[in-house]
Amino acid sequence: MKENNQYLWQPTLAYTEGSVLTAFMRAHGIPDFDALYRRSNEEPEWYWNAIIQYFDIRFYKPYRQLLDTSRGLPWSRWCVGGTTNLVLNCLDRHEGTSVMEKPALIWAGEDGSTRTWNYADLMAETARLAGALRGLGLGKGDAIGIYMPIMPEAVAAFFAIAKIGGIVVPLFSGFGPEALISRLSDARCTALITVDGTRRRGKTVILEDIADQAVNHVPSIRHVIVLKSMGFDLDWDISYEGTRDEGRDRWWHDVTNRRPAHAPTEEMSSEDPFMIIFTSGTTGKAKGTVHTHCGFLTKLVADLGLCMDFKPDDRLLWMSDLGWLIGPMQFVVSTFFGATAVLAEGAPDYPEPGRLWHLVQQNRVTYLGIAPTVARLMMRHGEEEVEKYDLSSLRVTISSGELWNPDSWTWFFEHVCKRRVPNLNVSGGTEIGWGIVTCTVIQPHKPCAFTTGVPGMGADVVDADGNTLPTGRMGELVLRHPSIGLSRGLWDNPEGYLATYWNKIPNLWVHGDWASRDKDGAWYLHGRSDDTIMVAGKRCGPAEVESLLMETGRIAEAAATAITDELKGEAILCVCVPKPGDSPDEKLAETLRAAVIRSLGPAFRPAAVVFVAELPKTRSMKVMRRVVRALYEGRDPGDLASLVNPHVVDELRGVFPQEDRETGQGIEA
Repeated sequence: MKENNQYLWQPTLAYTEGSVLTAFMRAHGIPDFDALYRRSNEEPEWYWNAIIQYFDIRFYKPYRQLLDTSRGLPWSRWCVGGTTNLVLNCLDRHEGTSVMEKPALIWAGEDGSTRTWNYADLMAETARLAGALRGLGLGKGDAIGIYMPIMPEAVAAFFAIAKIGGIVVPLFSGFGPEALISRLSDARCTALITVDGTRRRGKTVILEDIADQAVNHVPSIRHVIVLKSMGFDLDWDISYEGTRDEGRDRWWHDVTNRRPAHAPTEEMSSEDPFMIIFTSGTTGKAKGTVHTHCGFLTKLVADLGLCMDFKPDDRLLWMSDLGWLIGPMQFVVSTFFGATAVLAEGAPDYPEPGRLWHLVQQNRVTYLGIAPTVARLMMRHGEEEVEKYDLSSLRVTISSGELWNPDSWTWFFEHVCKRRVPNLNVSGGTEIGWGIVTCTVIQPHKPCAFTTGVPGMGADVVDADGNTLPTGRMGELVLRHPSIGLSRGLWDNPEGYLATYWNKIPNLWVHGDWASRDKDGAWYLHGRSDDTIMVAGKRCGPAEVESLLMETGRIAEAAATAITDELKGEAILCVCVPKPGDSPDEKLAETLRAAVIRSLGPAFRPAAVVFVAELPKTRSMKVMRRVVRALYEGRDPGDLASLVNPHVVDELRGVFPQEDRETGQGIEA
């Protein structure tokens, strides 16, 4: 990522004095953030204990030891001897308080309909479903899939599974049968909770049909619970009795009917898994990451509640899906703090191009999350579309999922944040439980940068031997010690866990991103280290090339990747989406090549510039560069289950013919 030394956002006194960080530091006698950051990394056990106590993370039985590394760093155990439950902290803590009458969830349908649940509603529906699950014989240790879009009942399902001691398996609502079969089988799910259908860009998608095709091939599944949301009839044999012997499939309203609005919460070991969530698969087959009752909650509370200043009065909107970490994050963070989550069906720019901004205005959103790719999507509709709406309720915006490029970051900062509101850039991963590098509201911000490593993580930038690199040098992003939020291995794959994260540089967690720091302490990411482009021994990151392409102002999106070159070993392929009105011809291709050459030198001249209508992306809006490279080189692209737009695969095959690969010419989509 090209660095910009200019600070474009400066914290005001209102942000610094009113921040959770300032209050936390004062409570612990810490003079400034640098001192907090140093102490958190030198004494991580102090830091995580301080988080648990300051935010009142609750346990049925207190832990006797915070961290046990006797089995080795990769297999660290946390809050040893303690018992708790995610639901104890996110829902039960609010019983008997004024929070019960606050809106917990505000849902907006694509057709304009809305629904609101207060905390009493959410807790009652959670309890009724928990009672229904127990009535089916489900309980502690049972893995239960959720194949639903973001909606109030998905939140109730999430907490109901945790409440009975089960393991939540959140699944992307855009998955087809094969992807569901793979994940349900890998997690050995005993039940699936789904919905009859949902809307996407005006079309009705019947999720139950897809689920039915999948579960017929997953022998471990004994029960399917279907929410009737759209109200249409389904062509399948369903049991209305709600008893275990009456068949596999049941309606949600039948199994929850007459169940009490209160149900006991299972007391769990702090280290018991509560969720298996699969990675997006940008680097290969999706992996099942394992999160615990104490670890996932504590990490999110520290990162969002402390570093990123989330507060009980906030209204959080992040248009996402349950199958991406953002979905569970919203559920857990908003309820722990007694805040309000604004949930939305469908797309941010349908049925109106400014739908996202309309949702902010209509619901007085204070805390807006966005992926940079979504910001680039909204840019296409023009700044005049943003200006139609009142965004004055915004206090904080946060961004994650993909790297920013300078023009989209600046556009978002100027037209959405109005240069007033901070954009807290954060990057981490499903395996991390949230962030490694982030921004805070008490530090100045540079475009596309991160103001700090996340406290308590031991983040560093190192060479191949694990030595810390000086400022300005790009190296591997690593963790020098385990974190409470790390995945407890990969489900049923301990060897893969060690090989992927811990064995590349001994005793360091290698995250798989290139990173660097500048002289002011700002952090930058440069793309996946396994996406590195090596041209005749010279290395660059894909994000660096993509930013140069975007800075021409001629394209809407770009993906840069290495391709095999007989002479140089690797060469650069640039796959670009032109801006509306720009001709995808050889003249534009040469303009883009020239932009790369001017900055990186002639050795990095792209061998091919290809124009397409759309790039392949995961549900978290990450561009799947490995798919681009594989299709261009005529190879099997591997696991495509995480693609949010699978139709792009055939389109790319159509614009990647062999004769064009040999000439390296720009290709018109």
